[in-house]
Amino acid sequence: MLMNNGTITKVSGPLVVASGMREANMFDVVRVSEQRLIGEIIEMRGDRASIQVYEETSGLRTGEAVESTGEPLSVELGPGLIGSIFDGIQRPLEEIMKIAGNNLTRGIEVPALSREKQWVFTPCVSVGDTVTGGDILGTVQETDVVLHKIMLPVQYKGTVKEISEGTCTVEDTVAIIEDENGNPHAIGLMQKWPVRRGRPYTRKLSPTTPLVTGQRVIDALFPIAKGGVAAIPGPFGSGKTVTQHQLAKWAEADIVVYIGCGERGNEMTDVLGEFPELIDPHTGKSLMERTVLIANTSDMPVAAREASIYTGITIAEYFRDMGYSVALMADSTSRWAEALREMSGRLEEMPGEEGYPAYLGSRLAQFYERAGRVQSLGSEPREGALSVIGAVSPAGGDISEPVSQATLRIVKVFWGLDSALAYKRHFPAINWLTSYSLYAASLGKWFNENVADDWTTLRAEIMRLLSKEAELDEIVKLVGMDALSPSDRLTMEAARSIREDFLHQLAFHEIDTYTSLQKQLLMMRLVLAFYNKSIACLSDGGDIEKIVAMPVREDIGRFKYVEEADINGAYDAVIEALDSQLEQAKKGEDD
Repeated sequence: MLMNNGTITKVSGPLVVASGMREANMFDVVRVSEQRLIGEIIEMRGDRASIQVYEETSGLRTGEAVESTGEPLSVELGPGLIGSIFDGIQRPLEEIMKIAGNNLTRGIEVPALSREKQWVFTPCVSVGDTVTGGDILGTVQETDVVLHKIMLPVQYKGTVKEISEGTCTVEDTVAIIEDENGNPHAIGLMQKWPVRRGRPYTRKLSPTTPLVTGQRVIDALFPIAKGGVAAIPGPFGSGKTVTQHQLAKWAEADIVVYIGCGERGNEMTDVLGEFPELIDPHTGKSLMERTVLIANTSDMPVAAREASIYTGITIAEYFRDMGYSVALMADSTSRWAEALREMSGRLEEMPGEEGYPAYLGSRLAQFYERAGRVQSLGSEPREGALSVIGAVSPAGGDISEPVSQATLRIVKVFWGLDSALAYKRHFPAINWLTSYSLYAASLGKWFNENVADDWTTLRAEIMRLLSKEAELDEIVKLVGMDALSPSDRLTMEAARSIREDFLHQLAFHEIDTYTSLQKQLLMMRLVLAFYNKSIACLSDGGDIEKIVAMPVREDIGRFKYVEEADINGAYDAVIEALDSQLEQAKKGEDD
């Protein structure tokens, strides 16, 4: 119930100060003025409240009413989330467009989940069963891909007195739960959860399984675990957004939550245009059938950028609690930090480095720590995982700035994008010398057991050759390639093959856009077979010029474009050609 708590005394951009708010609490949602603009209390001093308004505040005057809802900023969780696009405070943009046109109308109130849409509820429990918070009461087939599990809200436990089956809306009662005191509680398909509070779980588990992405430089060299956290920092134009799009498209996650936080509107338009048309390789259906989009682009209210991050991760936690693997993409956390900086400045707080608030690091940590692989609440244990991948947009690519440094202290995977690689049209432009993954050692056991027992050995050899190339490159720049010994020259050629034939991957090529782990394995074996067999040939008197000029090197380079169904036959053919041409080089024969 809304209460008329106070009046506006000051308006400063998205910050509104109101007096007479003694009855309100921190983080209460408020309605500002007759236009009923949505805001949130972010500071209380006596009866004065500082309110972060999530809509345009132009035209507001002192003396206008401010009403508190008495509730924190919360999201609606239930059937209807998948395939939807929301703004930063979970307003459904498609529904708003039908009502108000292409531009958001200030103060418009549209429920996040449709109150009219009918869903078919199938119970999983019976009358008389004892249930506790987190238990699955039933299911709704939300899309062809996603089975939405209706969970008992965490605050309830008791005995099932009634359970219904059939068609209903999100507001209809599907079950009556009687608690230990004999009080009945009506349960529907929908529940609410405050966005700034992480959803509870039984316990956190160690991440032991990789989140397979189909991107070779990530899976082979810098893997991320299911339930892990990663950062993609890089300057403008280095491919942050394309990399996140690739991860959203191809990562082996049951659910994808994509947050466009302060980025340009055309990038979000690309997502909206591409995702419905993309066929998910794991399901054969449209990618939107397992995707939730949060759009708070650069031309939308700055204050709502902060809320968009929390809105997205709360929705992601909800699907994690069902036992799903969820991948969350945040593009980008720098824009979120800029929103924090603006609000902190308007609150006249003591600034930290470069004007960012002193609590920037703790806010980032609170966000990233909500990722993880967990055992969900409920009588029957189930595992879910939430992986978080955040893009960082440092000015000029300078990762010494506060947002990048605070992020690096938290995340376990660093995919550093390099503008020099991007300018050379090497994508993904992830620099193999500066990037790292702290999951690589623990996930190595999984790769050795589930892909091939030489996976970690191949990875280590590739990393060694790339590091050696960086050392030799300094010599080449000074005195030229001719100054190198034949074995060092071969190292340079092998590293170039690794870079161009293995690490370089075309996001827009029908076949090369996604590479299975088995194909990645064969590609690693191919480029290293060229190096190891050539070294042996060289020691037996082979001609370095003939080795470098072998036609089979083009076959190695084109292996990335081979269909997955044909990789074994193509691999054998390339190895046979390699052996034959090396034999010719060893004998000193002409081709």
